[in-house]
Amino acid sequence: MPAVKAVSALALIAVSLTLAACGKSEEGAKPSGDPIAAVSAPAGTSWSQTIAQTPDGYYLMGNPSAKIKLVEYGSYTCSHCRDFSAEASEEIKKIVDTGKMSFEFRTYVRDPIDLTTALLAGCGGKDIYYPLSEQFFANQAAMFEKVQGNEAAYQGIEKLPPAQRPGAIAQIAGLVEYAQQRGISADQAKQCLADTGAAERLAKGVEAANNQYQIQGTPSFLINGVLVDNVANWASLQPKLKEAGI
Repeated sequence: MPAVKAVSALALIAVSLTLAACGKSEEGAKPSGDPIAAVSAPAGTSWSQTIAQTPDGYYLMGNPSAKIKLVEYGSYTCSHCRDFSAEASEEIKKIVDTGKMSFEFRTYVRDPIDLTTALLAGCGGKDIYYPLSEQFFANQAAMFEKVQGNEAAYQGIEKLPPAQRPGAIAQIAGLVEYAQQRGISADQAKQCLADTGAAERLAKGVEAANNQYQIQGTPSFLINGVLVDNVANWASLQPKLKEAGI
């Protein structure tokens, strides 16, 4: 599984956040492997378009009572996570639409660019969170290219107060304009990027994941609250879901 590390091509600034331990347990029945019956969504809806915010601030897609609960810990600056998004997003939605499985993406922040992107991905709320996340993954190479082309400006960001860094990174990486083209206004983006409370929640989520699951790389996956070993792509995850009864 890919190691969790900062993007080697960039001299990244340390995230200036205080991480707090969180020991909340994850409950879920162990999959029996028996075939799971499909569950219809409420009339006029589909499960893949049914998004609810969780108590921890993440977004759950699908039937909240689904027998299988799939969670991905991923990073917007991780190339393997980008590949997983491209390979698996539509396949996951098809399974979610059966009502057998729910899906939840939990941002595993690895670096300041990752934090910046995560703040913007959550800026539009639950209804556009997943489409926007997919588009940020698709934009990953272009984002890095812009940052590498403005290396001096990027290095200067460390002189700014921590609360101002995401906004400055977003401008250098072209993320504000990219988000505007996808329905996030400039004022809305500015407000989200300056939200230190949201940044701290993301950081605490990483600490909680490390404490509870000892995350070793991204992407990492949970099936009903159990970390799945040696799975980092759709080809290796799909058999695990079939074994669980999907």
